[in-house]
Amino acid sequence: MGSGSVPQEREFAWTSADFSRVQGLIYKHAGISLHDGKHAMVYSRLSRRLRETGHASFDAYLDWLEKSGDAHEWQQFVNALTTNLTAFFRENHHFEALAQLLKSRPASTPWRVWCSAASTGEEPYSIVMTALEALGPQANFKLVASDIDSKVLATGAAGIYRLEGVKNMSPERLRNFFLRGKDSNAGMVRVKPELRRMIEFMQVNLIRDDWPFKEPFDVVFCRNVMIYFDAPTQRKVLERIHKVMKPGGTLFVGHAENFSDSRDLFVLRGKTIYERV
Repeated sequence: MGSGSVPQEREFAWTSADFSRVQGLIYKHAGISLHDGKHAMVYSRLSRRLRETGHASFDAYLDWLEKSGDAHEWQQFVNALTTNLTAFFRENHHFEALAQLLKSRPASTPWRVWCSAASTGEEPYSIVMTALEALGPQANFKLVASDIDSKVLATGAAGIYRLEGVKNMSPERLRNFFLRGKDSNAGMVRVKPELRRMIEFMQVNLIRDDWPFKEPFDVVFCRNVMIYFDAPTQRKVLERIHKVMKPGGTLFVGHAENFSDSRDLFVLRGKTIYERV
């Protein structure tokens, strides 16, 4: 260690017991299994909540959270600990497969699709762009985009992004689907209203059994969510997804996810693409 450099003092005391409590609470509320390598991430993200709520220790904050049952703060707690990595047309082979699937049925076919980890909106907008390209402007296509994190959903619903977020998109897609910001909005783009109209944004917690869906889905995107769940939680969520899908429906999952243990529910049909049994 160089002379004069001192290990950074932590603003709040942080113990293994605090971490274990956070692990238990986020598992109970969101099904997320935080592994032991996440100490620094949890400390840094929840420290902000202690400052905002005026608590001097993690113990005091977590006691208050559990006793008060404050719905707003529970949401902030979950928002702080969920990771939102996303991009337009991420894992592009899924969108190519979706386009083929949409074109395989008559153009007038109605489609109901659910994007279950919508994050800041890039994935749902990529899905509707794919639908419009495959089916044309008369597409009979409805997308439900949900997330557990209320903050990212608001960003998705607004549909405003930095120009660098769309830099890998073709000029044709940019022209067809985005409006460029001018003056004080220079450097930003907004998705066109016709895309926004095809999407219903809503908050859904995947581990709760209060999903609000009335009609079954033809296609479900549930990508890079299950990696945060342990095996029993994964199975429970897969069973629920199975229930809200049409037989023969298509499930797209993340590149690191494998559900070959649940062949009674879903059969592998392509690279991280499953068919509902």
